[in-house]
Amino acid sequence: MLAAALLTLPVHALAQDNVFAPGWVLNSQSSILRFQSVKNEIKVESSTFATYTGSIDETGLATVRIALDSVDTKVDLRNVRMRFLLFETFQFPEATVTMQIAPEILADLAEVRRKIVVLPYTINLHGVTSEREVEVAITLMDDDTVVVASSTPISLLTEEFALSDGVLKLEDAAKVDILPSSTVSFDFTFKRAFSVSAFDLAVADMATDAGFETAALEDDGDFSLEACTGRFEIMSRADNIYFATSSSRLEDRSAPFLDTLVDVVTRCPDLSVQIAGHTDSDGGAGINQSLSESRANAVLVYLIDAGVDERRIRSVGFGETQPVAPNDTEENKQRNRRIEFTILGE
Repeated sequence: MLAAALLTLPVHALAQDNVFAPGWVLNSQSSILRFQSVKNEIKVESSTFATYTGSIDETGLATVRIALDSVDTKVDLRNVRMRFLLFETFQFPEATVTMQIAPEILADLAEVRRKIVVLPYTINLHGVTSEREVEVAITLMDDDTVVVASSTPISLLTEEFALSDGVLKLEDAAKVDILPSSTVSFDFTFKRAFSVSAFDLAVADMATDAGFETAALEDDGDFSLEACTGRFEIMSRADNIYFATSSSRLEDRSAPFLDTLVDVVTRCPDLSVQIAGHTDSDGGAGINQSLSESRANAVLVYLIDAGVDERRIRSVGFGETQPVAPNDTEENKQRNRRIEFTILGE
């Protein structure tokens, strides 16, 4: 990428009053971003992200963009669960963090080399923006390298970022209990840009989606049978296909998920897929049967219009006959109103 290339240019030691000038660019190759989750009360799992970009401008404004599709748990289908069921990356593809570092705070950094300070920051995750504070250690490694690291773990509550439903979906899919919070830690290395123009070019490059489009840690090209089976099972749990009330009309907000579904079906070219509609038990059984068939067919039509071979997909409705939960609460009824995807064969 352009940003990486700029960092390979010879850097002249800059004797200047402003420690941030002319700007710094995140070196992701020597940085790390981790988050920890706890399953079944005692099992701690540490995961990372493979793709993120960042910069600190001459005013001390630090910005980091994280491609959530690049979540890395070291297991492919676990990554897919995180993307579809928790982060819903088809709708919220990235998280952003901004932090204003006042230049006067680091006026003596060249002398002391390392400082621990508490700074305010803003995080935008899953469509929710939160203002917080964090204790960070800022270390000047040399004239052109600075490391910004969390000095204590950062706790994020899933409820605060509208992720509680996603946690429930993960628990159901993986058959585990998950604590509704996570701790985050980071250790970011920033390199001073060669010049103001070099910094501006690097930031312009990072402002695009370059590098984010292929961030997911999965093989290119067609998926294996195991990968296809796992993805269809996970997408059946996502609950991100929306219809108008008592209607088979797809709502516009369904498009990001359905477009991702098109990609998965396309990358499983030797398989036929069944699209099954289900309803809750409100209303008459006959009406629910018809509604489930119409909704499944609406998804089928969307896929065909997007280029999927109609010979590879079929739709069917089961009405209220196959509930996954008792129809006794609104939450359970929502679970029963669903579209599921099943592989029929090669």
